[in-house]
Amino acid sequence: MESGLKGQIVLITGAAKGIGKATALAFAREGAQLALLDIDEAGLAEVKAEAEAIGVSVAIAKTDLSTEQGINRGIDAVLSATGGQVDILVNNVGSGSVRRFEELTDSDWDATMQLNFMSYVRTCRKLLPVLRQRAKPVIINNASDLARQPEPVPVDYSASKAAVLALTKGLARAEGPLIRVNAVAPGPIWTPFWTKPGGFADTMSTFHGRPPQEAVEYEMSLRQLPLGRLGKPEEVANVIVFLASDLASFVTSAVWGVDGGSIRSIV
Repeated sequence: MESGLKGQIVLITGAAKGIGKATALAFAREGAQLALLDIDEAGLAEVKAEAEAIGVSVAIAKTDLSTEQGINRGIDAVLSATGGQVDILVNNVGSGSVRRFEELTDSDWDATMQLNFMSYVRTCRKLLPVLRQRAKPVIINNASDLARQPEPVPVDYSASKAAVLALTKGLARAEGPLIRVNAVAPGPIWTPFWTKPGGFADTMSTFHGRPPQEAVEYEMSLRQLPLGRLGKPEEVANVIVFLASDLASFVTSAVWGVDGGSIRSIV
């Protein structure tokens, strides 16, 4: 089936690793041009090289997506390379760690919301005037299954992702019928988000009092995933590309779970 993505310009935040990287390469295989933002300059360079080897043009900018200044600077940098044009925005940047509610300070809550939620608000605000000028504009927000089915930890992460879903629904109504706005809600996906020092695996190890890999396996057993495993970044990227494509032309204001069956609700 024809995706209609060839020649489209896709801006992805948090594109250096994990789901962001897999999404960039998936769009590249569809012939889309890329504009990639991340604080990890080396990781961005690697993604750029891999995507250019596929045969598409790639603009990158290192920037801090947790601040308004960083977002504006990064977007301005890649727009200068795309002729000021973007067709598809994928808000993907995010971070989190496993901490009990009583351990979270106001600063912790603020840092989580600035990166995981306000970056989406600011990126949308910056790019909406650009997207409104395009023929088939799309926004896709990366949320989480924890937005719809929170666990005891990490509650700040869950709250930030629930806010992303509210933003998705509100923008879909405000910007229809021109701009389609959807969200993906991944479950546990084995990415550097989990494996990096201080990431989910390490902090889950502390929380459960087990070695990192064992702690993750124990957490998965508690969640009782029907598929019985963590997902792969490419499995989320495939759904993001579908939602951006002509194949999903009647899909907006939707939340697509890519979670191994973790969500038990029928609504």
